[in-house]
Amino acid sequence: MKATNPRTGECDHEFAESTPEDVASVSARLRAMQPEWEARGAAGRGAILCAFADALERHAGAIVAALAIDTGRSAIARVELDTIVRRLRGWSARAAELFAALPGEATQSATPGILIEPRWSAYPLFGAIAPWNFPLLLSHIDAIPALAAGCAALVKPSEVTPRFVAPLSAALAEVPELPLAYVLGGAGTGEALVAHADYVCFTGSTATGRKVALAAAARLIPVNLELGGKDPLIVAASADPVDAARIALRASVVATGQACQSIERVYVARAIAEPFLAELVRAANAVELAWPDPGRGHLGPFIFPAQADKVAAQIADARSQGAQVLAGGEVETLGGGKYLRPTVLTGVTADMAVMRDETFGPVIPVIPFDTIDEAVALANAGEFGLSAAVVAGTVEEAAEIGAQLDAGAISLQDGALTSMVGDATNHSRKGSGLGPSRMGDEGLLRFLRRQALLRQTGAPAPIAAFAEDHRREEHHR
Repeated sequence: MKATNPRTGECDHEFAESTPEDVASVSARLRAMQPEWEARGAAGRGAILCAFADALERHAGAIVAALAIDTGRSAIARVELDTIVRRLRGWSARAAELFAALPGEATQSATPGILIEPRWSAYPLFGAIAPWNFPLLLSHIDAIPALAAGCAALVKPSEVTPRFVAPLSAALAEVPELPLAYVLGGAGTGEALVAHADYVCFTGSTATGRKVALAAAARLIPVNLELGGKDPLIVAASADPVDAARIALRASVVATGQACQSIERVYVARAIAEPFLAELVRAANAVELAWPDPGRGHLGPFIFPAQADKVAAQIADARSQGAQVLAGGEVETLGGGKYLRPTVLTGVTADMAVMRDETFGPVIPVIPFDTIDEAVALANAGEFGLSAAVVAGTVEEAAEIGAQLDAGAISLQDGALTSMVGDATNHSRKGSGLGPSRMGDEGLLRFLRRQALLRQTGAPAPIAAFAEDHRREEHHR
C-alpha cells in the first residue's frame, strides 16, 4: 500500500498490508501471552507499561519525526507522544487503585444459604481500529487501559498515517513482555481484526462505525464506538463577545479542525452577534498557515487530501444557497499540500450541509438566535451528540444552558475541552457513539468481566423439591 505526504501531496511511502493470515497469526501470539500478562497483577503490569513509556521517550525523536510527516504538523505530534507517555504512567497507577477497590468478599444472597463471591477477569484480546486525525493518540487511547486491565492488545492504525508505526515498534521491541502489536492495512485488515478480537474499539466515521458494530454483533462481542460529531457552541447574550469569539476560533480550528470534538456550529445571541463576528473575523484573519516552514504558524495541511475536497464542497454548497464568507473560504494548494484558512460563514441555515453534516475542517458557520430555547433546539437538532459548549456571563448560567444539551460532554466557558480532559466519564449520544466511556475510571473497568461464584452453605435442594405433586398444589390453594 502507499501513503500520501500531506505537505507535498506525493505518495512517498510504501508499506506491506497485513493479510487476514497475518492478523490471525499475531492474534494467536498475543492470546498465548495474555494469561501470563494478566497473572502479573495490576502492579506488575503497571511496571511494564511504565517501561514502555520510558522506551517511547528514548525513541521520541524518531516517533515524532515520522508522525510529523504522517500528519503535516510538528507541535501536535509531540503533544500526542507526551500524552501517550503520561497516560501509560497514569493508568499504571490508577489500575492498581481500581483493582484494590474491586469487591472481592463473598456476600449473602437474597436466596437463603447462598453466598456470592465476585471474581474479575479481563477480556483476553482487545482490538482497536484507529483513525488518521490523531494517529498515535487514538491508536492507544483505549489500548492502554485495556492493557492495564489485563488484556492483550492488537491495534490497527489508519492506513492514511502509517509511518509512525515503525519507530513505535522499535520502542515496543525493548519491552518484549508487553502483549501489544500493530497491524497495518485497509478495510480488510480491520475486518480481520474484528474477526479475532474479544472486545473492539473503533474511532472514526459514523458510517464505518455502523459496519464495525454489525460485524461485532455477528460475533456477539462487545464494541465501543467513538464516532462523528457536529459540536455546537451557544454564546449567550450575557457573554463577553470578544472572549467568546476567541474561544470559538480556537475550538473550531486547532489541528485544522480535524478533530471530532471541534466546534462546527455556532449559535450566538443576536444582541451581541455584531461584535462577536467582528472579533471572530479579525482573529480568523490573524491565524497563519504552517507554510512554508512547518515549524511556524497555526494550521497545517489536511492530513487526508480527499477531506479537503469534502470541506470545499460544503463551503460551495453553502455559498450557492446564499451564505456569505467573511474570512477564508478557499482551499489552497501549497507545495502539493492542501490548506484552508479559518473560514467564517454567515447567512447559513440549519438545512445546509455545513450545518448538518460533519465538516472536519476549520470552518465556523454562525447563526444568530433570539431566545435560549431557540438556541437549545438548534443545538440539539441533527444526528450527532458527541459534545457541545456554552459561553455565558457566568459559569452558573452556562451550566444551566448546558444541562439542556443532548451531548455527552459539555464545555462551559470554553470549547472542545474533551480534547484536554481525560478523566471526565461521559457517554456519546445519538450517532456519535456506542458503549461505555473511554474517559474516567470506566475507561478501564469496561475491559473486566465479572464472574459470580455461588457458594451453597446449606443442603442442596433434592429432586423431590421439584416433583409434580397435585396434593401439595391443592394444599397451597
